[in-house]
Amino acid sequence: MLTEQEVQKYKSDGYVVPDYRVPYHILESIDEKTDLFIGENPEFRDNCSALLRHDISFASYCFTPGILDMAEQLIGPDIALWNMSLFGKPANDGKATPWHQDGEYWPIRPLATCSVWVAVDESSEENGCLEVIPGSHRNRALSRHQHNPSDDLTLHEELLDTEFDVKYSKKILLERGQISFHDVFLMHGSQPNRSNKRRRGMTMRLMPTTSHWDRNLAPDVLSHHPLLLLKGTDRFGKNDFEKAEDLVPKII
Repeated sequence: MLTEQEVQKYKSDGYVVPDYRVPYHILESIDEKTDLFIGENPEFRDNCSALLRHDISFASYCFTPGILDMAEQLIGPDIALWNMSLFGKPANDGKATPWHQDGEYWPIRPLATCSVWVAVDESSEENGCLEVIPGSHRNRALSRHQHNPSDDLTLHEELLDTEFDVKYSKKILLERGQISFHDVFLMHGSQPNRSNKRRRGMTMRLMPTTSHWDRNLAPDVLSHHPLLLLKGTDRFGKNDFEKAEDLVPKII
């Protein structure tokens, strides 16, 4: 469980790195499965932003002991998994992720998601760790973004330079197996990886079921994949949930 101080940090800063490690045998499973997936799908060497569409079995890692218990402290007891992402960021030429807010991309109303970021590899300043603007989530609003089609980026909607000040950024340094939680409105990004160390990260996108995952607003890559109820019930009342245990192989 998160301590009260960790819960308050999440509320105040929009992110928290708990005193927690993914159990070794599960981390080894994620490591192996991640390598296999990227090897079979080289087009996703930097980023697969719709992981569940390609391999729904990744969802089993949401049941890693402790993760849903900590998420419940942040977003409540009724939790859905609407997507996962995989950031490969290979050594020497891993792409940057532009400064952005996740909610700019996502078909959720009202906007609400807690992302769980799992460090499959060490995430350091050298290999392009996640950077955040603490507290940038507090007004619960999206700032202005622009489209950047550069092939050097993992994503293409980026915050205007006038919307934030990078001098207030903080680097999230994670050892292999550590995790972080961050809010849907938190401003964040990462630098390219020019080191000889890869930096793989896997995210779980957890939504409180008091929100609606609206397929009519979803991009094509997300519009048809399953929406998994991990815990509790549909509080909004219009989500077309499927129970995770009915679809997801038991890896854990």
